[in-house]
Amino acid sequence: MKIQPRSAPLLFAAALLAAVLSASSANWPAWRGVNADGISTEKNLPVKWSKDENVRWRVPLPEAGNSTPIVWGDRIFVTQPVGDRRTLMCLNRADGKLLWQQGVTTKEKELTHGTNPFCSASPVTDGERVIVSFASDGLYCYDFSGKELWKRTDLGRQIHIWGNAASPVIHKDLCFLDFGPGESTYLLAVDKKTGKTVWKNEEPGGDSGSSPPAPKDPPADKKAAPRGKWLGSWTTPPIIHEGGRDSLLMSWPGRLCALDPMTGKERWNSTGLTPLVYTSPIHANGIVVAMSGFGGSALAVRTGGSGDVTTSHRLWHHPRSPQRIGSGVIHEGHIYIHNDPGTAMCLNLETGKEVWNERLTSAAATGANWSSVLLADGKCYTITQGGTCFVFKASPTFELLATNPLGERSNSSIVPANGDLLIRTHKSLWCIGGK
Repeated sequence: MKIQPRSAPLLFAAALLAAVLSASSANWPAWRGVNADGISTEKNLPVKWSKDENVRWRVPLPEAGNSTPIVWGDRIFVTQPVGDRRTLMCLNRADGKLLWQQGVTTKEKELTHGTNPFCSASPVTDGERVIVSFASDGLYCYDFSGKELWKRTDLGRQIHIWGNAASPVIHKDLCFLDFGPGESTYLLAVDKKTGKTVWKNEEPGGDSGSSPPAPKDPPADKKAAPRGKWLGSWTTPPIIHEGGRDSLLMSWPGRLCALDPMTGKERWNSTGLTPLVYTSPIHANGIVVAMSGFGGSALAVRTGGSGDVTTSHRLWHHPRSPQRIGSGVIHEGHIYIHNDPGTAMCLNLETGKEVWNERLTSAAATGANWSSVLLADGKCYTITQGGTCFVFKASPTFELLATNPLGERSNSSIVPANGDLLIRTHKSLWCIGGK
């Protein structure tokens, strides 16, 4: 029997579908990616590089910043302070060329810390619009040409001695923002097309000092501040699927909770967190893990409960843990995180038991780390404050694959971009490519 060749239309359709799927997998539309879990499906990303090796391009940035870039197709979006301006930059992914820059002049300079420059929140996109939080200066929405579509400048002030950092999140027709810490602290949902409020949940406490008790020994340079002034959550809330429904996860001082993202109604909560929460919850295999900072607690909760599930669904609880600024990832039943003191850890997801704990360092490395872990192809990627990037296996047996110094300070996280890596430092935006 003679086999007929495929028709041209079928071949074209197959090629088009492959291109669409490839472009979709290469998008990194939000802080921590498509599912807000730090996990990329990309393969064969670069493992070894330096400031002179495997660099596709490097673009100088006008000022220091901690935010992480996002990627959609051939566009890169990154927030950037410029003097008294709070801006969103759009760059060409191919060469880093600036396509446009929009923003707002701040009305009143905010309080922050020297380690946390302004514009720490990352933007978010759905492929049509880009939404960015400029903290007290408002929530702004732009199209891909830089045209302002809407803004919300009535949200209040985010005034905290350590500044702000929570990034907006898009889910279906809504955009969510953890607004705080500040004069008021709340979780907000707005219509992503209009910016109009859909629901708003005030969180008791704010900066009034009515949050759970502070640790006995606050950082030395904060002892003069009222106790309540340095409590708070900087969580960017992820969306998970549990029990046939979507839930929004939020870690507050004192508790972890899950809400109906459409209404804001709380579904379940577990106590056990301590007053400072910098990381975002992570989720896999029906288990949510939340971690506090400043030597605080960590816990794991089985999803699917209702009301207070502390007794019924909490799997494990660590009263004290290392300082954690960046968020971890979950891979094949294990948690991987790079702690602020510079130690990488592997924990068993089900039990919380430590599997290994290794200090990541080198002659060129400043060990302190704020980077959230990127997981791709079984490898974990982080960058220390000193600008040294570490790549290690996501494995119960520790194996360091590479130590890659860039020599520029960074508090950002590494982003995959269609075979390349984007790394934001205080001086530059780097695009790292394979050979």
